[in-house]
Amino acid sequence: MRILITGISGFAGSHLADYFLAQGNHEVFGTIKWRSNRENIRHIEGKVRLLECDIRDAFAMKAVLEASKPDHIFHLAAQSYVLFSWRVPQETIQTNIIGELNLFEGVRGLKLDPMIHIAGSSEEYGLVHPDELPITESNPLRPLSPYAVSKVAQDLLGYQYFKSYGMRIVRTRAFNHTGPRRGDVFVTSNFAKQLIEIECGKREPVLHVGNLDAVRDFSDVRDVVRAYALALQNGTPGEVYNIASGTGIKIKDLLAKLLELAKVDVKIEKDPTRMRPSDVELLTGSAEKFRKDTGWKPEIPFDKTLKDMMDFWRAVIK
Repeated sequence: MRILITGISGFAGSHLADYFLAQGNHEVFGTIKWRSNRENIRHIEGKVRLLECDIRDAFAMKAVLEASKPDHIFHLAAQSYVLFSWRVPQETIQTNIIGELNLFEGVRGLKLDPMIHIAGSSEEYGLVHPDELPITESNPLRPLSPYAVSKVAQDLLGYQYFKSYGMRIVRTRAFNHTGPRRGDVFVTSNFAKQLIEIECGKREPVLHVGNLDAVRDFSDVRDVVRAYALALQNGTPGEVYNIASGTGIKIKDLLAKLLELAKVDVKIEKDPTRMRPSDVELLTGSAEKFRKDTGWKPEIPFDKTLKDMMDFWRAVIK
């Protein structure tokens, strides 16, 4: 198949490219911005076709679609950092919503008929009450950040274009995922990077943290991108699916696991700049609907995910 991954140089995008390249029978295209950091895809340059594109530019998006003529599209390009969305809400909304509209309109204008995956987020659920756990796809959407609002809009636009134009769109709401190459602004990777910097003597033995009481549902990114592939292979257009492990972990317990993997003693200090104006306290999901339709289930133990992430940062920092 001809596969287009928007945001291929990102965390999930690079792992999704790895997944398809390992199968050996696909032609993989990916969008990047001219200023994109290419470290995540350095090992596959020459094996994929990279197409420069700011997804906010409708003409650039159409040119990418003309060049790739994809059978499957995985739309991963986004402003994906929740805390940053409060600082730049306009950029978050424009990138995530207008970028997706440009993709849909480009497909329509060129009269293409690909399967399209829209990567949503568990942040769409926002405020969740304890009696609503585990979260299913029918749970109310109560977004609590500009990022979450933008992902709700992407989700609903995907449904609208499916109903209005018959576009073969499958939406997913992935819960937290992490692993090697995770950006250091995200909690698991940020903790891991700080610990390895301390381990290497490049930082004082003080670990800066935010809210440690939130509960999150983590999966390994390599399991999640396999789920994305299955969403278009076995999922039903028009449907929305949770991708989750079904197990919640408090951030302070996650930190304890990382401390066990580190070779240092540290002092833990709360950093007010890491706190969100409104935080999502409970996110534990049910992926039962997705499992029934696709056969997917997580395969990589979370302890291995954390070890691989620590080893990734050891290799980077040395």
